[in-house]
Amino acid sequence: MKTFILAVIVVCLGAVSAQDKKKTETKPDKRLYTEEEFQKAVLEEVDRYLQKAGNNKLVDFSKELVKKDQDLRLKEIEIDKMKQELSHNQESFKKKVIEFQKRQELFIGCIDGKQDERNKRITHMVDVISAMRPQNAADVLSVQDADISVQILEKLDPTKISKIFNSMDKEISARLQKQFMNMKK
Repeated sequence: MKTFILAVIVVCLGAVSAQDKKKTETKPDKRLYTEEEFQKAVLEEVDRYLQKAGNNKLVDFSKELVKKDQDLRLKEIEIDKMKQELSHNQESFKKKVIEFQKRQELFIGCIDGKQDERNKRITHMVDVISAMRPQNAADVLSVQDADISVQILEKLDPTKISKIFNSMDKEISARLQKQFMNMKK
């Protein structure tokens, strides 16, 4: 696209330069321009040369090409900025995901640690209950939380469990047996 624009400008300049051979050449003084001022000056100069050539359709066509070229440059700059922003957002997201995973691992480790401690306490209680006489074990398990009692009973010897159930109050024994049976399913 740029080469086509340059080719059109060169052709136009060649036609105009043939007309300008009669005029004397003057040296332009050197100036510093901003990008915007430079683009504006180039457009004005191209417009001036094309007006001398006299073809309005060519003038309009080249103006349109120059405008589209400028629009493309602006869009490219905008796309580059968006790419940089997207890249920055991706990096930020990756960091947040890694941080979340670390926190999740700590949380899961904490839960696992608590579960291990609970299992150790229950195992210890199983050892204590298994060393007791059935009546004393029944008294302890009757006042204990039902879920904990069932977990302890689950790990005991079946003959010991039957003696403990026989030593308990019938209502408490029935409730614990029902939970014990539901847990075994």
